[in-house]
Amino acid sequence: MALTKPLVFSSLLVATVCLPLTLSTKAHADDYSDLLDILRAKGSLTQREYNTLLSKHIHRTSTPTPQRAASSAPHATRTASAASTHHTLGQSTHSIQSAYEDGIQFDPGAEGDVGTRAQLAADRAEASARSAQQALLSTQNMMNSSSVVRVAKYVPGKGLTFKAGPVDINFSGFINGFYTYNSPAGGRPVAGGVSTGSSGFDSSSVRNGLLPAGFLLKLSTTQSGIDMSAVLGMYPGVNNAKNGAFNANTGGSPVGLGTAGIDLRQVYVTFGTKEVGTFKVGRDLAIFGSDAILNDATLLSVGSTGSNAAPGNTSLGRIGVGYVYADWIPQISYVSPTIHGFQGSVGIFQPLDEFNYAGENLSAGSTQHSSPMVQGKGTYDFKIGGVQTRIWASFLVQHHQGLTSTTIEEGQHRSAMAEAGEIGAKITYRGFQGVAYYYRGSGLGTTGLFFDGVAANGRKRSSEGYYVQAMYNLTKKLKVVGSYGVSNLYQAPGETDSILVRRNQSEVGAVYYSLTDWLNLVGEFAHTESAAHNGNHNSDNSGSAGVILLF
Repeated sequence: MALTKPLVFSSLLVATVCLPLTLSTKAHADDYSDLLDILRAKGSLTQREYNTLLSKHIHRTSTPTPQRAASSAPHATRTASAASTHHTLGQSTHSIQSAYEDGIQFDPGAEGDVGTRAQLAADRAEASARSAQQALLSTQNMMNSSSVVRVAKYVPGKGLTFKAGPVDINFSGFINGFYTYNSPAGGRPVAGGVSTGSSGFDSSSVRNGLLPAGFLLKLSTTQSGIDMSAVLGMYPGVNNAKNGAFNANTGGSPVGLGTAGIDLRQVYVTFGTKEVGTFKVGRDLAIFGSDAILNDATLLSVGSTGSNAAPGNTSLGRIGVGYVYADWIPQISYVSPTIHGFQGSVGIFQPLDEFNYAGENLSAGSTQHSSPMVQGKGTYDFKIGGVQTRIWASFLVQHHQGLTSTTIEEGQHRSAMAEAGEIGAKITYRGFQGVAYYYRGSGLGTTGLFFDGVAANGRKRSSEGYYVQAMYNLTKKLKVVGSYGVSNLYQAPGETDSILVRRNQSEVGAVYYSLTDWLNLVGEFAHTESAAHNGNHNSDNSGSAGVILLF
């Protein structure tokens, strides 16, 4: 359109100037010549247009008719001057022909009279304008079409969002890698302990931290007033996977020709409205224990290594040393709207087995479940002055049937109702952030859900744990973290002392530096201890350094 407007203006102006020549014989040579000079000086005429119009004007005035001679008598001097100019133009190196290539002869009458040429130019300009307008309308229609993919403004940490018609497509993720050196301090074995202290050998590894890598794809749209989304989350590790009860999360296998494990943790859909709330169906992080792990600073580092000589998909972080792992569980759950800072959630979940994690026939197992696991949570967010606070509390209930162990006689269908509750708080004030968390359970177990929660005699064990954490931003890019946590597992009635874990605890200190919006450098030290009911004890120290990239 920027090119078309000057062309239309020039063409219409030329037509306006030339039209009197075709309709009247009273035009004055001097007025016309002056007008052409003015138009050329203003840039409204090109040199070629100027030469063409001037030549035609000189041609018409060179043979005066009686009527033209009578009307132009007072201007004879200017006419003679114009004729002289015509002669000069014909002989000078700056002649009319100078606007054309050498060898091409200019014929001022080749295209008919000036009016006809002006009309042709106006027609061409009008056609160009129509074409340009049509192109603009076509472009506008195309931009409004659902076939065009647009990119939303990038927000660090929120992934890349594309809009294809009514659908938002978000792709986000993270990748990390650490060098970890673990040094056992010695001691005797503890069944179910998380320390490597009794291994007797130092170990080095290149591994993932508490997080593996993660690639998340989310599709969101609104149909018939209902907001909905579909989510797929793939979490591969960098170390070789090993087949076992925990699949991709089983301890690693540092043997040649191995391959990493792929952990498809998230496969779910959501639907709802702001007024009603949101329903979720599929596999995702459970409710109980979710705030504990999501607020754990070791989520971005290593924490307790678990196994360092043969690292698995992830480290432990503070799992088993402050909280029980929430886990990724198939579910049908509901989250309410937020009302004055309050929000509630509840759901039914795939029931999980009681698991003899410690081995040595120390715990009972179960594989029979006639009812689902039930979890629920309430949160309250508020701000007092400059202090932002969140408080949460949640519960878990699951009925275990058909408990089995070496001490439960065949035919006994002993059952147990596992119950647990938790409470936590997080405060944020300027550059400071603090977290305090506590849980208690009966039949819940320790480290993982229902790990060693029921004794071999079929009686439930009680467990509890907590962690406290402080984080401070020294600068916009540099922050330091310190945390301490404990997980206790108590004996069931009728049990005797054994090598079963009684207590896991750890202290962690870490430094995080944001090199860019995506890339973070991490340095960490962790000390982990495990103690058994029979007095066995061991501990280890580990140092880790690495990077985590989040986009």
